[in-house]
Amino acid sequence: MRAVVLHCTLKKSPERSNTELLSAVVENELRERGVEVHPIRVVDRNVPPGVVTDLGDGDEWPAIHEELLRSEILVVATPTWVGRPSSIAQRVLERMDAMISEQDDEGRPVAYNRVAGVVVTGNEDGAHHVISEVAGALGDIGYTVPGQAWTYWNMGPGPGPSFTDTDHGHEWSVTTGKAMAANLYAVAEALAKNPIPAPPS
Repeated sequence: MRAVVLHCTLKKSPERSNTELLSAVVENELRERGVEVHPIRVVDRNVPPGVVTDLGDGDEWPAIHEELLRSEILVVATPTWVGRPSSIAQRVLERMDAMISEQDDEGRPVAYNRVAGVVVTGNEDGAHHVISEVAGALGDIGYTVPGQAWTYWNMGPGPGPSFTDTDHGHEWSVTTGKAMAANLYAVAEALAKNPIPAPPS
């Protein structure tokens, strides 16, 4: 089984990402279950805005799209900015919009029988809103989003330290991240054994 993790931090490598550090909990838990995990920091790639799979002229989204099609599990990891997903996360979802009209050999949307979850961090509140926005979009695209397929960390309302600056709330976020990984894996296994059929014509 394969998983792709799209890190939607605004920070380019090698700058340290709080969201990436929390996402690592989920990634490691998936690896413990034998899943091959492929993390991608999207801001390091040339991914221009658009709603098609290939914009040509150096567009690196098609390679990411191929990773999505090779993976049974997707994790979108995003920071919270002004109570919303990052601009990189929004761009990822816009590029994934093209998948709604793409079909597999059996006439199903290509995201069918794949599962997805969300990781969110921020030193401000709004994590549940961000999870709802991202998970809702992934469901529209065709992914199955299991119950409690998310984890998050924040400091509550107002400004404050980042994930790497404090131990506050880490235990809960880590425990929830491990549960997220277990749920993603369990549902991905179930769909592999009992796939969703093609929609009625």
